[in-house]
Amino acid sequence: MTQEQLWQVLDPSWGDPRTFSALLSSVAAVVLLKWLECRQIQQKMKEARRARDLALGRMENAARRFKQENPGTRTEQILSLTMVELVEKLKDGSLSPESILYIYMGKALEVTREVNCLTDFIHGCEDQLQNLKNQKEKGLLYGIPISIKESIDCEGHISSGGMVKVLGQVKEEGSIIIQVLKYQGAIPFVRTDVPQTMINDDCSNLIFGQTLNPLNHQKTPGGSSGGEGALIAGGGSILVIGSDVAGSVCLPSSFCRLCRLKRTGNRISKLGVVSPIVGMESVAPALGLMVRDVDSLALCMRVLLCEEMFRLDPTVPPIPFNDEVYTSSKPLRMGYYEGDGYFQPSPSMKAIQETRKLLQDAGHTLVPFVPPKIDYMVDELFTRGITLDGAVHLVDCFRGDIVDPILKSQFNTHRLPAVVKRPLAIVLKPIYPRIAQGCSALCGVGSAKNLWDQHGAVEAYRTEFIVKWRKLRLDVILCPALGPAFNHGYAEKLFAATSYTNSYNVLDFPAGVGPVSTVTRADEEELKHYRGHYGVLWDKRLEKAVEAAVGLPVAVQCLALPWQEELCLRFMKEVETLAHSMKRNV
Repeated sequence: MTQEQLWQVLDPSWGDPRTFSALLSSVAAVVLLKWLECRQIQQKMKEARRARDLALGRMENAARRFKQENPGTRTEQILSLTMVELVEKLKDGSLSPESILYIYMGKALEVTREVNCLTDFIHGCEDQLQNLKNQKEKGLLYGIPISIKESIDCEGHISSGGMVKVLGQVKEEGSIIIQVLKYQGAIPFVRTDVPQTMINDDCSNLIFGQTLNPLNHQKTPGGSSGGEGALIAGGGSILVIGSDVAGSVCLPSSFCRLCRLKRTGNRISKLGVVSPIVGMESVAPALGLMVRDVDSLALCMRVLLCEEMFRLDPTVPPIPFNDEVYTSSKPLRMGYYEGDGYFQPSPSMKAIQETRKLLQDAGHTLVPFVPPKIDYMVDELFTRGITLDGAVHLVDCFRGDIVDPILKSQFNTHRLPAVVKRPLAIVLKPIYPRIAQGCSALCGVGSAKNLWDQHGAVEAYRTEFIVKWRKLRLDVILCPALGPAFNHGYAEKLFAATSYTNSYNVLDFPAGVGPVSTVTRADEEELKHYRGHYGVLWDKRLEKAVEAAVGLPVAVQCLALPWQEELCLRFMKEVETLAHSMKRNV
């Protein structure tokens, strides 16, 4: 059909045919520009993957060369050592830093071929190794190879946060935490994958693809520090550095059988850590470490809470690690809860009951605790707290990018204008009240006054929580961690299930996670009858998300009041010791 014939069938009220021609030309121009933009984005992604492959190729050559030159190296024995054991053997000279670095290089490559967790090789690690050997003063982590989440700045590398538009922006300086770890002798050698924007509990982006859980490839490793979790769970690292806004380190630890500590927000410097939401105050982001055992976490805290950290970032309180608290054997008064009333845990979380009994038998006092106003905390303080502007900033993160398909539903919800979200919340309220409340919270606060009120509400809730804690004279609290690991495709649909972790970002409490048991066939059978608290869409999704998990880890969460990381670690160590003892006796 020619343009003239097309015009004949259209309403004459459209006006002059030349106007229509101009309209068609404009539409064609927009389509062409969109196509060119997508092509440019795809080219950038292709170049990033090529750069990664070249970097990992150099890493493979280095690892292969060392193996050929040192055929008798005891690879498996070295990989089985804890970080504390490695530190001792490096200190007494029975192991060399070269052997540990190159062995972990080889293992990390093996892991990433299986689960796709690495994004870059930190090529300066070999030069750093040679410099370390010539230093007279040996730091507390002398010769320990570490991996870094891709969103944490590393000199000479890119921190993309899974977003194409940031590719090419090479960082001139490393983050404070990396500078301190290097000062203490640690050797950063690889960087790991993150989900696009990092506001996701999975680990996928269009640049580097989906990261798998090494314990079960049908499961996600969690997010946003999923690349880190997958690497250390697969044996390719001994210490990994992550960040946490809503369980970003907690979930990978729970899903991948690791130990993690989220600190009070400013106990460790966050300078040089990329965040998808800059300036967010209502929900406290924090750095977190993942290792294989609690003593290694305590060692990391001793390493980081040093004069160099306090010098580089004077906003960090100069509070050194308190070994007396960590090594104390004084019985503790512990609060506990088996569910928060917002999201019912899966049947495998009977682990709380088992852990509670072990702690009681060990001489500790256990007291029931009920978190106050949990629905209000999740919807009004957390969800509204990370979308104070109505999610405008999160939506803007995708400008100049292609949205990862797994984030499409989240993205489409976020970009709805408030004039649509509010009526939608009213319509949904009689059918899905919790979803309606979440939809309403996504509208943000709307004004500066409301922003101040929001910050005041967070402070008031924190005070209320602490008053309740102290009224019961508690030292610590035991509660569920989200788990077991989700099947692929469910993490982004169950953001509400993170109520067990995001509460402590809002409160800004230190929170540890550690494995205590595994999913049994009995748990799997009981899951078939799972209905949740309300029997609504989210509850049904959780059942599907965690099914087929027999043998996968089940973790619990250990909490302490702000600035009491040492007490939190002491509690974690107690739980770890009792859980190991129970396994030996089974």
